[in-house]
Amino acid sequence: MDVLYAPWREKYFSKSESNCIFCDIAKNPNLDTQNMVVYRNEDLFIVMNKYPYTPGHILIVPMSHIDSPEKLPKNIWLNMFSIAQDSMNILYDYGASGINMGMNIKSAGGAGIPEHLHLHLLPRWSRDTNFLTSIANTRSYGVDFNEVYNKIYNLAKKYLKESKK
Repeated sequence: MDVLYAPWREKYFSKSESNCIFCDIAKNPNLDTQNMVVYRNEDLFIVMNKYPYTPGHILIVPMSHIDSPEKLPKNIWLNMFSIAQDSMNILYDYGASGINMGMNIKSAGGAGIPEHLHLHLLPRWSRDTNFLTSIANTRSYGVDFNEVYNKIYNLAKKYLKESKK
């Protein structure tokens, strides 16, 4: 893969390793709009992925700073997947034709933030691979991130209880 210059991602790579971005979001509900949180309850929150693979890529994140599913209390694990099931309706209503869902657990499992477990939900569309992805192994993101956030946030209010902004 060739290198694509993306200086706006510098914050992601230069972040102090002593802080967990997900713990910061969990502890600061007053910054939910700034942090692109679309939903939170006592166990977890849903946040837009700041470096998405597709428009509408969301993360379901437990409040607990845990790096692997077997350490998570069963009730929170079940809550995550119950919320994931309901969140699929958000993405289908957003226009997705399909959804990729998964977790990368710890660094060796490919996690970008290995210290804090999170579940990815990526909306997909029929024929959503374009020439840039096929030929250059690069993705382009051609929609306004804030508009996507507002649409997903409003759909979360429709499909999830206790949604906050």
